[in-house]
Amino acid sequence: MPTQTGEDLIERILAHPGDADLVGPAANDLLSELYAGFPVQNLVRLLHSGDDRILPTAAWLLSELTDLAAPLVEELPPLLSHPIRSVRYDAVAAALVIADERHGPLIARVIELSHDPESGVRWKALEFLTEASIEQLEAGAACLPPGQLKDLTEWLIRQDGDEPDLTGIVHRLEDGDAVSRLFATAAAASLSDEQDTNLLEHAVMVEEEEIRSFAEERLNELRGSA
Repeated sequence: MPTQTGEDLIERILAHPGDADLVGPAANDLLSELYAGFPVQNLVRLLHSGDDRILPTAAWLLSELTDLAAPLVEELPPLLSHPIRSVRYDAVAAALVIADERHGPLIARVIELSHDPESGVRWKALEFLTEASIEQLEAGAACLPPGQLKDLTEWLIRQDGDEPDLTGIVHRLEDGDAVSRLFATAAAASLSDEQDTNLLEHAVMVEEEEIRSFAEERLNELRGSA
């Protein structure tokens, strides 16, 4: 059977939006085509199909393309606000890779997902806060309105300095609200290494499942590399 082209695969996804048995393999093949040089701009057809059954596939493809998705960075804002959880989740993953200091409003929207109603999306926002560059965080902070998220983002940025607020991190993990604990966990993950996992060990004791599971995952990675 001849290999399907990128155009054929897009048509297949558009024609069978509710059929996971057809769409899943087509999406995987399309990802390979995109890595092989099929222009990423063709994903706009999926992103703008108007069918919410197709949008999760399009968002997943963006998240898997890493920096190849950069030409479509302006497609991310509506995805970050979409009611489908997996779309928001994958949009955060894409933003981490392709948003930079020029995209402050976009990064601010990602930071705002730290209080998303879905635990899985908050987990992904926590990963963003942990992995984002200082330049990304600064750009996002500059576009946040005055309030808790702006204050916490600026506090998180300061933890990259020579004298991180270790006492403050522990205090936020133990006594802060859920959003404060999430930012403190990002700081704890950033500052922990194989020799010192004390901050992450505090984080695994919090009640929020997304924070606890994230901290456990980072601890396991550090212990595995020790």
